[in-house]
Amino acid sequence: MRLPFVSKTASVLICIITFGYLVILGHTILSPLFFAFLMAVLFTPFANLLEQKLRFPRGLSTIFSFLLLVICLVGVFYFFITQSQHFADDLPKLRIQIMDVVERGYLSITQEMNIELSQQMDFLQKGLDKLLGSSGEILGFTLSIFSSTGLFLIYSMLFFIFILNYRRLLYKFAVDVFDEKHRPKVEKIIMKIQKIIKQYIIGLLLQFILVGGIVSVFLFVLGIKYALFFGMLTGLLNVIPYLGITFSGGMTIIFAWATNGVDLSIVVMVGYVVIHLIDANIILPFVVGSKVKINALFSFLGLIIGEKMWGISGMFFSIPFLAILKIIFENIDGLEAWGQIIGYEISPRKQKKKYQITKNIVLEELD
Repeated sequence: MRLPFVSKTASVLICIITFGYLVILGHTILSPLFFAFLMAVLFTPFANLLEQKLRFPRGLSTIFSFLLLVICLVGVFYFFITQSQHFADDLPKLRIQIMDVVERGYLSITQEMNIELSQQMDFLQKGLDKLLGSSGEILGFTLSIFSSTGLFLIYSMLFFIFILNYRRLLYKFAVDVFDEKHRPKVEKIIMKIQKIIKQYIIGLLLQFILVGGIVSVFLFVLGIKYALFFGMLTGLLNVIPYLGITFSGGMTIIFAWATNGVDLSIVVMVGYVVIHLIDANIILPFVVGSKVKINALFSFLGLIIGEKMWGISGMFFSIPFLAILKIIFENIDGLEAWGQIIGYEISPRKQKKKYQITKNIVLEELD
């Protein structure tokens, strides 16, 4: 029996609100669980390769997959922690440079326009003191962040081991819990979710490397200090749609303005805009594809709700979570419209973009 539209809509909204409330209550456990689920899906082909080609026992393949994940995470954390420490050591010097630039502008304004801005200067100086502080305070704050991140990672690693090791049992449970007539559709949904998650995460990793590399080279050519740090930070935060590139770009522009002057900061701003356009129109379609795209409204809502629920991790997880919801809705009778409204509108006549790199290498836009 098909439910009326109003009843069906009310049921979906009630389920979403109830689920969201439970997610907020259990964010300490659910956030690392969702991260572990994403990583387990990503590493499943590697574990299957070890078991099928090299005849590894399931437990041993899980351990090797776990070690590979740990090596990758340790490398990323080591890079950002060491770079952050160097950057924090230079913050007192950066504060002096910023105040010097501001004071020169202040003198120019007061002399040419005869305007008194002493109170504004005092307010700005106090604000900079609070914002930049001493390197010891900033490092202490950084360590407090990584201590909470450490707990997140411990939970994530434990969940990752269990999910990857018992993936076949969990798959069987997810299929068998439904009536036999619904099992083919459930299997189809699970396979689509696995494909989309792998495509999304691998695409994000490639996007992180490409965008981070382009920004790093661009800043290095301009002579910006910490070019590699700002470039990789931009690549990492670019995972968060719209807000990530804005925040990292703003940081880099302010740093360039304080250390190299207004002219170079304008060049940096223009460069970030161009790189963002390249990323949105070339890199993202080719390495992530259109099926993972979420329309701008739901992306923005997902970022806000994710941040309110789980903080920064919620912002990172919002897009893959919406992509999973989109797949589920698209494959349930009567809920297809919800999947369509979450998804990215694609013209049926739109042809895939292709770029001929060499005679034998052609880049083609993913589905």
